[in-house]
Parts: sequence; structure tokens; C-alpha cells
Amino acid sequence: MNDAHRADAALSASRYDEAIELYTKALSVNRTAVKYYIGRATAYQRTTKHAESLKDAEMAVVLAKKRASRELIKDAQFRRAIALYHLGKFADALFILQKAKALDEKDKMLPIWEARIAAKLETVPEEEREPTVEETPVVEIPTDTAPAPSVKNAEPVRKQVTGQASNPPVPTPKDKIKTDWYQTHDTVTLTIMAKGIPKDRANVQIENDSVSISFPIEGTSSEYGYDVDPLYASIVSSESKFRITPNKLEVTMQKSSPGLKWHKLERPDGKSKDGSATAEQSKPIVTATPVDEPAPAYPTSSKSGAKNWDKVVVDDLGAEDLDGGDETSRFFKQLYSGATPEQQRAMMKSYSESGGTVLSTDWSNVGSKTVEPQPPDGMEAKKY
Repeated sequence: MNDAHRADAALSASRYDEAIELYTKALSVNRTAVKYYIGRATAYQRTTKHAESLKDAEMAVVLAKKRASRELIKDAQFRRAIALYHLGKFADALFILQKAKALDEKDKMLPIWEARIAAKLETVPEEEREPTVEETPVVEIPTDTAPAPSVKNAEPVRKQVTGQASNPPVPTPKDKIKTDWYQTHDTVTLTIMAKGIPKDRANVQIENDSVSISFPIEGTSSEYGYDVDPLYASIVSSESKFRITPNKLEVTMQKSSPGLKWHKLERPDGKSKDGSATAEQSKPIVTATPVDEPAPAYPTSSKSGAKNWDKVVVDDLGAEDLDGGDETSRFFKQLYSGATPEQQRAMMKSYSESGGTVLSTDWSNVGSKTVEPQPPDGMEAKKY
């Protein structure tokens, strides 16, 4: 592993002084490597050395423009904007951030920072709200014989001798991060499916009508952001919570109107700020109770004959507590507990008859037929 790879690993592990020294060593070999400057600028920023971070970010911008790489230019300009922000140069920071945003309109983190910087800019006098920097900074590009910029007050790299420990999960790339949500009678749960989220630097803000999430992608100069404003309906922020595991970030929001069914996370047009809905939308979720009449038998391929899926559901309702089992089991149980009896029957029937390869909540689709196995691609379903 060369110095650059070790620097990336140190940055990912939050060993910023070590990362700075290793990036500097890597730059002594390759003085025009854009990613090394961006990485070191990130490490400088996270050790509050914002002047040094700005210097590296400006160098990265110039070198990235020479390569004509939109992605590298955006990352370098973003680092430059953050450094300017921390140095109190809000007008310059907003100007540069908007240049980065123009290169990637889909980056969800940039609008969050744009709003944050714009809010700070409102606090400064009117005469200080004009930018004073150029899109492309003027810097001296290092030559083949020029030494790489030195590192001041950098601590020497120390090898840590520890017991055998499990390797931390490899952080999920920003473009591979996925989101999902589900609801129960009382709560709405939002899940950000990303590995290696740094707990100490994740920012989760839960308000009564909005949720904002951001965190850096370890080992890179990128940051991920997810913002829902306004939410479909209001929540009780004081009773809402979040948790971070090695594989995801989960926000559990307490509904202010239990039983109100959310059709999406974000509030549609025409709804009031306090989350009030139309009469039809405000109807609570009604859960039917099982009746004593015998349920009809449905087609099945089981040798033991037709099953009464209503009875299967009723028997299953007394199963293990929702908090038991692993992450997948807990998610399934929460989904199951929030479903109607008809949806529960569909889930049990489809899952059982298909050998665990199909899970459907549509009783009208699976109730009148035998659910055939649908194994993953490259696999074959066998009967035993």
C-alpha cells in the first residue's frame, strides 16, 4: 500500500494528522495529483486548519481545470467554499458553492450548504455581501522540481499496536446510497442505507415539520445530504429519535396524529404548514379485527390440503416481540404489524407457498391462486 492509499485509510479512520502527513509524502512524488490536494484539504478542514485547507483546495481547483474534470472541479470548489465559510468569508463561500452546484445539480449536499451559507450571509453588513474572489484562483502550479508544500506542526505517524479487531465497514459511495421509509400506526421510519457513517460527524436535525440529514463519506472529500421539508404531516420532534448502525442511519418519527396514513414523506401542494390534510386524507388507519366465521379455503399445492390463512395470521400475531431478532427480522415484523389482516394473509400465503422467494401484500392477486417460487437469477427452485 502506497502513501496515498494509507492517507485515504487514515482519513477514513479519522486520523487526520496522519492523513495530512501521508498526503504530503504522496505529493512529494506526484505534485499535481488533484485528489491528494482534495484529501489533504479535507483533513485540514476537520482539524480546523481552514487557511491550509483553502490553500490546498485552490490548488486542486486549478489542477482539476487543467484536466477538465467536472467531478474533480466540483469537489475542489466545494472544499474551497467550505474553507471560505469557516474563515467567515460568507459572500465568497456562497459564490464558489454556486459554481460547484452548477457542475452537479443532483448533489443533494450542495443545496443544504447553500442555504446554510446564505443564512450566515444575511447576518453581515450589506457592503460585505459581494464576493471578492474569482472562480479560478491564481496560484503557482508546482513544477517537477518544486518541493511539495510542507506540513506545519504535523505529528509523526505512529503505529498503534492493538488487539485483533474487526475491520470497519467500507463506506458506501455517495451515488450508491439508497433511502426507504415505512410507517406504523404511531410512527414513520426513514432509513438511509449507507455503511460506515461516522457517528461523531453525522448531523441529524428533526423538527416538527422537517428532517435534515448530512454526513461526510469517509475516505473521500464528498458529503451526503438528505432533506425533507416539509414532511407529509407534522411530527412530535421531542419524541422522535435516530440511531446509526454500521450499515444504516434510521430516523423514527413520532406522528403528531396517530393513525393518519402518510402517502409519501414530503407534504404535497395544497396542505397547510401545520400538516393538516383534507377530510379524506385525515381518516385514521382502521385495522379490522378477525371474525369468528370460518374463512374460505384457498388453492394450494400443499399435500396437507388447503390452509385457512386467516388462522395462520391470528396464530402468528402472538409471536416474538417486535424488538427481537436481527435487523431484517425486525423490519419484517414492523411491516407485518402495521399491515391490515388482509395484507397479513397475503404476506403469509405468498411467503409460505413460494418457499420464501415471494412476499406480497396484495390479497386480490395471491388469494385465488397458488404462489409459485420465483428464485433469484442464476438459481433454481427445488422441491424436497
